[in-house]
Amino acid sequence: MQSDLVWHRGGASTGRILVDADALTTLQKYRQDSADKPEAGGILIGYRRDEHLHITYATEPSEEDIRSRYSFERVAKTHQSTATEQWNRSGGKTDYLGEWHSHPEVYPSPSRIDRSEWRLICQRRALPMVFIIIGMSGNFWLGCSIAKQVERCSSVDTG
Repeated sequence: MQSDLVWHRGGASTGRILVDADALTTLQKYRQDSADKPEAGGILIGYRRDEHLHITYATEPSEEDIRSRYSFERVAKTHQSTATEQWNRSGGKTDYLGEWHSHPEVYPSPSRIDRSEWRLICQRRALPMVFIIIGMSGNFWLGCSIAKQVERCSSVDTG
């Protein structure tokens, strides 16, 4: 059973990012731990509590998403439908918190394309956003937008 993880946001923020075990289990399911697994991804859904972000749900890749070993393109329709369903279930309290995807790297790091896409998201959303990349061995890269720039969150605690 996967346990919750807590990341500390970077910069001057004292906020934390909590990722529930169920969301982590979804991400782990799509690790590219063999050569035949394509990249996968989805959106992150959860709660905003002052400077803290609480990720409760990660969507899974859909049939419409475009996937290859070294790229992932999310098609919004299915993911948006899931986000709307989660929002309705929560009585309008959950929000789109960011994006996740896998990389075929042991220690994942964002590509130039990742950073470009994240910059577009940050330009459209003034609120802090979270971006997670899961590597082949289950290692994570996690960043959060601060003043429309994505900065890596430095430390991780297991809960």
